[in-house]
Amino acid sequence: MTVRLSKHFYERLGDQATNELVDWFNAVDATYKAELREHIDMLAERFDAKLDKRLAELRADVIKWMFLFWAGTTLAGLLSR
Repeated sequence: MTVRLSKHFYERLGDQATNELVDWFNAVDATYKAELREHIDMLAERFDAKLDKRLAELRADVIKWMFLFWAGTTLAGLLSR
């Protein structure tokens, strides 16, 4: 968002002072946007890392349970003959 001030500011403060104020507001806005983007990117990276870790843990548990299910089913089938 680019800051613009009303004609009243230009009349009261003059062109130079008002333009400096507008430039300062725009610089502050750009700085906050950049910092916010960096923070969001950092949080997204942390979220991705946690998600990858939890998915890996879930896959390991699923494989373990699949093995136990199939081993139990096979053993039950062999014992029932």
